[in-house]
Amino acid sequence: MILVNNPGSWSHIFTPLEHAPWHGCTPTDLVFPFFLFAVGNALAFVMPRLEAGGDGAFWRKVIKRFVLIFLIGLFLNWYPFVRWEGDALVGRGWEYVNNRGEVIGVRILGVLQRIALCYLFASIIIYYFKLRGAMLISFILLTGYWLLCFWLGDPSDPYSMKGFFGNAVDQAILGTPHLYRGEGVPFDPEGIMSTIPAIVQVIFGYMVGNYIQQKGKTQEMLNNLFVAATILITIGFNLEGGTYVGPSSSNNAGSETYLPCCGMPNCQNCLDNLCKAFLASSPYIACP
Repeated sequence: MILVNNPGSWSHIFTPLEHAPWHGCTPTDLVFPFFLFAVGNALAFVMPRLEAGGDGAFWRKVIKRFVLIFLIGLFLNWYPFVRWEGDALVGRGWEYVNNRGEVIGVRILGVLQRIALCYLFASIIIYYFKLRGAMLISFILLTGYWLLCFWLGDPSDPYSMKGFFGNAVDQAILGTPHLYRGEGVPFDPEGIMSTIPAIVQVIFGYMVGNYIQQKGKTQEMLNNLFVAATILITIGFNLEGGTYVGPSSSNNAGSETYLPCCGMPNCQNCLDNLCKAFLASSPYIACP
């Protein structure tokens, strides 16, 4: 992501290091979903201790982590807390008017804020509804989000950036000055409504982590994960390529986007373990 955000020249960027304009997916677009998957994977190893501590300990730890991660992301958006106004350095308020007469505010949401929200809601779902309940809720969230996009979006193009129904929600709750403006229109890629399918990414990561703990480092575990990954990737790409759900939108993070993004970490995990097994079997190569 350092190369993505600092390419040296914005006129000469390798295509894999660019985000998709809207529909589609590049390797760069997989980074954030993989982070969410990793959060869920780690949660699988922490949840037994949270459950053993009881409701009080669970809520204290989860809320504390949520608040810390969210506030760090918010303060990074606000940083450096000062701005130039003419020749003077003045404080950067929560909202202010720039030199073009536009009302600008501190962006409330962002990458860390989404991680915090997804961690919070996924933890609650998994803690209280357990694995089977989390699977059912994941299906409801993905299906419900798709239906909301289709029914409440712009009838002419509900899956476009301007037609996305979540824009109105973000503007009403967060306020237009506090939204991301990098796309030329007030639109937040980590907005409130598009957080819904992102929660499922964390739950999928938890499912995989829980399964790995149950099966251990066995060939059966790798085979089953690889099959599951292949199925998810196939379903996701078929849905986005047909008329069932609509095209995958990297910024919008549609329901069908998260199916291949849930499958790809599984494939990566399987390949990593197979490579380690191969290297470990070689008398000439030391494998960590």
